[in-house]
Amino acid sequence: MTIDLSEFTEEERLDIEEELNEGFARIEEQYAVDTQSGFENVLVLDNVPIVDESKRARLIERLRQAFAKAGAAIDEERVSMPWDDAAGTNKGFLFLTYPDGPQAEHALRTLNGTSFGKNVLHVNRFGDIERYANLPVGEGELPTGWRERPYAEKAHLRSWLADPAGRDQFVTFHNADVGVYWNGRNGNVEPVRDADGKALKNPKWGELFTQWSPLGTYFCSLHRVGVVLWSGPSLDGQIGVNVFRFTHPGVRMLQFSPCENYLVTWADAPLENYENSGNAALRDTYGPDDEGNTFVVWDVKTARVLRTFPPGSEAKQTGQWPVFKWSPDDAYVARCVAGQAIQVYELPEMGLLDKKSVKIDGVQDFEWCPMSDKDLDARKDGKGKECMLAFWTPEAENQPARVNVMAIPSRQILRSKNLFNVTDCKFFWQNQGDYLCVKVDRHARKAKTKKATFCNLELFRVREKDLPVEVIEHKEYIPSFAWEPSGNRFVVVSTADPNYGQNTSGGPGGPVVIKYNVSFYAPDPKKGDFAVVKTLADKITNTPVWSPRGRHIVLATVGSSSKFDLEFWDLDFSADDAKRDAAADPGQYVQLLAAAEHYGMTDIAWDPSGRYVATWGCSWRPTPEPGFSLWDFKGQELQHHALDKFKQFLWRPRPPTLLSKEQQKKIRKELKEHSRQFDDEDAAEENRGSAEKLAQRQREIAEWDAWRRRNVDRLLAARASRGKQIVRPAVEHGAEDEKVEEWIEELIDEAEETVVE
Repeated sequence: MTIDLSEFTEEERLDIEEELNEGFARIEEQYAVDTQSGFENVLVLDNVPIVDESKRARLIERLRQAFAKAGAAIDEERVSMPWDDAAGTNKGFLFLTYPDGPQAEHALRTLNGTSFGKNVLHVNRFGDIERYANLPVGEGELPTGWRERPYAEKAHLRSWLADPAGRDQFVTFHNADVGVYWNGRNGNVEPVRDADGKALKNPKWGELFTQWSPLGTYFCSLHRVGVVLWSGPSLDGQIGVNVFRFTHPGVRMLQFSPCENYLVTWADAPLENYENSGNAALRDTYGPDDEGNTFVVWDVKTARVLRTFPPGSEAKQTGQWPVFKWSPDDAYVARCVAGQAIQVYELPEMGLLDKKSVKIDGVQDFEWCPMSDKDLDARKDGKGKECMLAFWTPEAENQPARVNVMAIPSRQILRSKNLFNVTDCKFFWQNQGDYLCVKVDRHARKAKTKKATFCNLELFRVREKDLPVEVIEHKEYIPSFAWEPSGNRFVVVSTADPNYGQNTSGGPGGPVVIKYNVSFYAPDPKKGDFAVVKTLADKITNTPVWSPRGRHIVLATVGSSSKFDLEFWDLDFSADDAKRDAAADPGQYVQLLAAAEHYGMTDIAWDPSGRYVATWGCSWRPTPEPGFSLWDFKGQELQHHALDKFKQFLWRPRPPTLLSKEQQKKIRKELKEHSRQFDDEDAAEENRGSAEKLAQRQREIAEWDAWRRRNVDRLLAARASRGKQIVRPAVEHGAEDEKVEEWIEELIDEAEETVVE
């Protein structure tokens, strides 16, 4: 419709046009379509795989099956897939029209972030897309109603490594108090302080128990409602920046992946349906499909749930932890379904490898092969070898027991070894992945029971072609085995005592003491096979603990109600390393440095540097005297604290060094040139310690003198008030110069002689 305004003046025409524009604006505003109204039941699904016409129907059917499995089923006619006619493919997104808004909201929460093959699906409301596309945003402006979120800088996550003295940190949990401390030279311990000089303390840390992450980046505290990770120099800060919360009601256990990217939590009570919960954290974290599950896998950096799992048969087996086991590069996580299969999940999608389990009839247990720093770097560059895991299956009918080494993801069996008369198998990987020891607990062929009475050690040389296996037969049972870190030696603790495994708490004669034989093995330089270097017979120590640097080892008596012995050994002891004969018997260099006892000890651990050892008695376990002690590697006790209700002692782990092998060799070669600096620092530390002790003694003497003077004056005042004469001893002139000689008689020897007449 056109209006003729020619008969009006220009000024009148402008006024009329302005009135018409205002009227049209009021009409548009009155009858405008609200993008939020009428589209509450429409969702947009993004990141859908791109397919051609031949796979179109199959893709829609698979998507509908995935939706139904997730609890958000939809009819085929309600799925609309936009099509690119020019390319002959779909556009990578589709529209889902649910019957009503509540069903669409449920599908939004359920489907958003789920995995579909190698794609992660993203779901949005149709109205949100329209609304965000029409937001009036100018250059450099924020949408109306939005608040600018200030940038929060994350504190340095590994600041403790920059300590000038190169000290390590440790945590103690005593009663409800958790403290963080520096471990200095010669047992000098001081609390870690924040920027204001205050000791790090947080009453929230002591609710259940604490734990460090594998590389020492995060300090974990467990609470009844979940897990909290603390980081930064002060182990505190803004939530989401230096503090991360993982809501899991009733959590009891947690486990990090080796690279600290992921976290598994477990609670004995299953998750509930929190759709109508008043707790927003529970409502936003878990969906209806998580109901009844007890395991939760998290992404650490985003605090997002990747997947939840129901309790399996392993949950009924007490003491089996961890249930989920990580590959060394955080690429996979797996768990064993006893007797059936190993389920390997790819990270971060948490989908089954090749969408199916590794079916293995009778499988009992498995362990991933560790990787050296060189292997991990190669994996990051895409040039490294595959991950490996070892698993075993027991004897069945006419089939022998078998140990297999499998490559992942190819599932290729790299080596298989048949075994007979097997009771159990345990895997011990050397920390660089060079060797695998399978400790095979065996029983006699015609024995009435399958109780293990002796052991075999099956040693796989992983770096060599076809993984050759060496067998060492032991006529005794082996309760403990340990590889030397980054080395090729190992220690075995064996026993033939018939009382082993029985109740040794004692009868009328007191507790029964089990005797053990401790044997050290190393490769024979001539033959190449592993041979005994030295055997320590009839020992009561049953737990070997290697230094993280190798060479030194502590043999401890753990688990006994009456013995708490410690022995500090050096396997390369020599007065002059330069004159050491390479062809000499290596057993002659195995030297006992010290023997000691920590009464009530239940646990033992080396610090990351390999210079100090901590032993402690935990009140959560049967112990006559809770508390902790610090020792140096030579076996000298530096500190001892007997503390009632002492619970935990935790060294803070260190990440791998950033120095290359060549740089480390150069530092070792030039170490003598820098020894003066270290000697001066050691002397200054000793002098500082002596000065502090002297000052402390002087303060104590001054306090004693002041206290004595106050009481003497009080006594004299009391006598004077009672009218008693105060007589002070007279001091003659020059008495202060009087010399007093004191005779001391000492009996040197006494002999008794009988005279016979």
